[in-house]
Amino acid sequence: MKIKKLKNILSAVVISIVAIPMQGQDLLARQAPIDRKMKTVDSIMLRNLIIEEMADNNPSAELYTEWSNRYAHLATTLPDSLRIDLRDFCMPTPSRVITSNFGARWGRQHKGLDIKVYTGDTIKAAFSGRIRIVRYEPGGYGNYVVIRHHNGLETIYGHMSKNLVKENQDVKAGEPIGLGGSTGRSTGSHLHFETRLCGIALNPALMFDFRNQDVVGDYYLFRKSSYNRESAQATRLRGVNGSSQELASVSESSRKAQSTKQSRLHKVKKGETLYAIARKRGTTVDALCKLNRLGKNVRLLPGQILKYN
Repeated sequence: MKIKKLKNILSAVVISIVAIPMQGQDLLARQAPIDRKMKTVDSIMLRNLIIEEMADNNPSAELYTEWSNRYAHLATTLPDSLRIDLRDFCMPTPSRVITSNFGARWGRQHKGLDIKVYTGDTIKAAFSGRIRIVRYEPGGYGNYVVIRHHNGLETIYGHMSKNLVKENQDVKAGEPIGLGGSTGRSTGSHLHFETRLCGIALNPALMFDFRNQDVVGDYYLFRKSSYNRESAQATRLRGVNGSSQELASVSESSRKAQSTKQSRLHKVKKGETLYAIARKRGTTVDALCKLNRLGKNVRLLPGQILKYN
């Protein structure tokens, strides 16, 4: 009798042990749809949180109603005019060589500038903002990054050998975002650089002067009515075919305006501090902080541009 009773107890224990994993699997099966729903809810909450934060901190929220990590350039309503702040900027590369202009090329529209870089060269964020897309596209951009900036622009950096940032990450102007390369639809190492407004590609030469490693002014006034004419002029002056003779044809008033602009901007060198720059430019740290919306303890980056009067 004892042996029979012992066998019954052992059988019950074995059945219980076998049943535990089955119950666990049933629980996981019931939990899976809940997990998928929660993941969807979390994604929606994250997207809404990003939109709310951007509405509080910068004017781009007035132009964009959606935050998506899927589309590189989804067109939205383009304003008739917009004053774009260019003061918070850093050249994405120190290269001064443009190998291909914005505009018609090989029977199609080239939506950006191609700038000569070597594989492994550091590529930096042109303005402060938030990383919207980090992706690899074998038949197009290759390794590329899309950043939405506080001033309303979005910039795209294509054909990189490596992406160094993640989606939804905040970056400051001048922070490394990738390395130069020739991935995707590319015939040689270069940076494909785009500036877009509401998904529409704008000529980067309207805002950036890669030859002089500078922006064209503190602000760029985009106007639908005159954009095409201004874009063509900018390409003649700053594009791959622009000559010194063409550059010399700029009006006297334009040269004076450029001279005035340059006299008010300081490009940060390695190791420079706000105190050192203030002494050099005959101003104060408080004035520099106020003009550039900086804290006194901010860490300056080489190549960063500061306004000083």
